[in-house]
Amino acid sequence: MTAPEATRTYDAVIVGGGHNGLVAAAYLARAGRSVLVLERLDHTGGAAVSTRPFTGVDARLSRYSYLVSLLPRKIVRDLGLDFRLRTRTISSYTPVERDGRPTGLLVGGGEQRTREAFARLTGSESEYRAWQRFYDMTGRVARGVFPTLTEPLPTRDELRRTVGDEEAWRTLFEEPLGVAVEERFADDLVRGVVLTDALIGTFADAHDPSLKQNRCFLYHVIGGGTGAWDVPVGGMGALTEALADAARAAGAVIATGHRAVRVDTDGRTAEVTHRTADGEGVAAARHVLVNASPQELARLTGDTPPSPAEGAQLKVNMLLERLPRLRDTSVDPREAFAGTFHIAEGYGQLAAAHAQATAGEPPAVPPSEIYCHSLTDPTILGPDLAARGYQTLTLFGLHTPARLFERDNDAVREELLKSTLAQLDAHLAEPLADCLATDADGRPCLEARSPLDLERDLGLPGGNIFHRELSWPHAQDGTGRWGVETRHANVLLCGAGAVRGGGVSGVPGHNAAMAVLESGEG
Repeated sequence: MTAPEATRTYDAVIVGGGHNGLVAAAYLARAGRSVLVLERLDHTGGAAVSTRPFTGVDARLSRYSYLVSLLPRKIVRDLGLDFRLRTRTISSYTPVERDGRPTGLLVGGGEQRTREAFARLTGSESEYRAWQRFYDMTGRVARGVFPTLTEPLPTRDELRRTVGDEEAWRTLFEEPLGVAVEERFADDLVRGVVLTDALIGTFADAHDPSLKQNRCFLYHVIGGGTGAWDVPVGGMGALTEALADAARAAGAVIATGHRAVRVDTDGRTAEVTHRTADGEGVAAARHVLVNASPQELARLTGDTPPSPAEGAQLKVNMLLERLPRLRDTSVDPREAFAGTFHIAEGYGQLAAAHAQATAGEPPAVPPSEIYCHSLTDPTILGPDLAARGYQTLTLFGLHTPARLFERDNDAVREELLKSTLAQLDAHLAEPLADCLATDADGRPCLEARSPLDLERDLGLPGGNIFHRELSWPHAQDGTGRWGVETRHANVLLCGAGAVRGGGVSGVPGHNAAMAVLESGEG
């Protein structure tokens, strides 16, 4: 634990050592500013960490966040990060039973193979052609919108001109996404696969008039200007370790075990009161950047907090001795699990699960998706585990809002875990339980986290992985020039709750640093 200098005034004090705080620290320190990062935990990284969750097992899992899409290569280059991504060879596999036989949709492995998979599932090429047209459109939007994320906020009209396609603008920015899905696709399973990107961490119906599903979808398809979701080599912790190294190398001071409890500011100078196991201290600053939720920002500054956020996901980490065999024997499990493995995510299933959760009941058929990090990056496994064919699985359950867990978090979590894994088992030729590895104490290598667990462990309000509902990537009333400004002139929000926040992107950290440097102060 590094202690801040008691009498020093820093150009910037950053509250929170998650990846966005570290991005801001590295940019500011490289620009010659004095920087102090205060992190309440004994390590940096926030939700973007790698850990060994199973006793005595040498498997380093990306415990909370798994894949990378929204991190601009500009940030990696600017900060000289020693960090690599690997592309998944398969985009997704979705199993289903049709006419009494197991089948599925494999997307990836080349255009011809994907075309054949669509024809085999649907009986014609029309759905594949519709798929191509739709994602050609989102690709054009991605190439235009993604570069704007690290620039000052465009106005809505400026972003519309950047998109330059009125059909795309109407589809993604003005009408509920369900309209486009139902107009463009006929097959229930294909519709569901398209819609899932609108629901990751967002509790919404396809036709929600607020369009929060559209905003979620937009951020899922614009990453890198391509929409590709890649695997971080060495796990998500490799990114935050590289960021911490870059910040320290540039001169930033990172103090773990320091919890910020109050920010006092007059708009020009500020003091951040923090606590450690040894007592309380104060750090003076010209600027304060808060890498935490808007609710935490309000708590620190004494302002009125925004409306409560609500997370809506069940997160499950697993280690397997081997990948399970599939009922659909036309697909190799190594290919099926290499991309995103969709479970119970047909369009009708998603709507039914949302309706049940809205009524206050856990979905009877909970939708989820699985990622196998180790197929693309076996370095996260110890050499012995890798040689023996062990694999990691990470499951992300949808439509499980925090409200469902409030009556009995442990019991509802266990109920949903059981029913979610049952949906997976329905597509396997052997029970998943037979494939699970065990830890040094003989327990199955499986851990589950509800939204309430994430709120407790990571400080995510309501377990919301985005801190609050995602915003459009353009200016609105009160959003400021960079989307990180607050009502206090020298206090900035650099966490996922900033405009253009959410996901592992570093964008709010970059933009908060740019706002400080642009001000010319400090």
